[in-house]
Amino acid sequence: MNQKKSTKTKLLLLEDVTNLGKKGELASAKPGFVRNFLLPQKKAVIADKRTIRMQEQLKEEREVQAAQDKKDAEALAARLKDKTLTTKAKNDSQGHLYGSIATVDIVKILSEQEGLTIERKNVILPKPIKMVGIYDIELRLKENVPATFKLRVQGENKIQEVKTQVEVIDEEDEAQAEEAEGVSDEALDDLPMKSELEKEMKEELKERTKE
Repeated sequence: MNQKKSTKTKLLLLEDVTNLGKKGELASAKPGFVRNFLLPQKKAVIADKRTIRMQEQLKEEREVQAAQDKKDAEALAARLKDKTLTTKAKNDSQGHLYGSIATVDIVKILSEQEGLTIERKNVILPKPIKMVGIYDIELRLKENVPATFKLRVQGENKIQEVKTQVEVIDEEDEAQAEEAEGVSDEALDDLPMKSELEKEMKEELKERTKE
């Protein structure tokens, strides 16, 4: 059984390409991806003797760019650290959202409220937000610099407060209950004494009658 060999084109990257490599690195990609994306977008060139000579220069440029990117990312992380951004969403009376807040929404919020341009891949959100509340949002900026900020999700509709059920006891019933409780305790203590006293009185009366 003959297996078709997958032929890949060897490239020199002119820019960082996710899941492929960094600027100045040699990489291989499928011809369709090279033809339809990498070459038209000028993110890479076909690797040959001429372009290989560009490699060292590209690597040096990449190192300079990486240092600047890291510096900018760290400044951005410091700026966002104590930030609390706010967004509103439709919700039910229990605070559940009609829909959710996803990575694409967070990208939009940062763009509109802070003027920041980041990609969806930079937002670390394990699952969409589906309740009103305050959330810690994690980001992974350029050069893997971590950043966090708080996002307050407010509901457009009022949330119904859950009232604690309190048992209401009528004052008269409570007084009767307390009286009954007090009497029962005293009665229990006095019953043996009253019984003995009555018995002694009856015996004494019988003795006097005999006399």
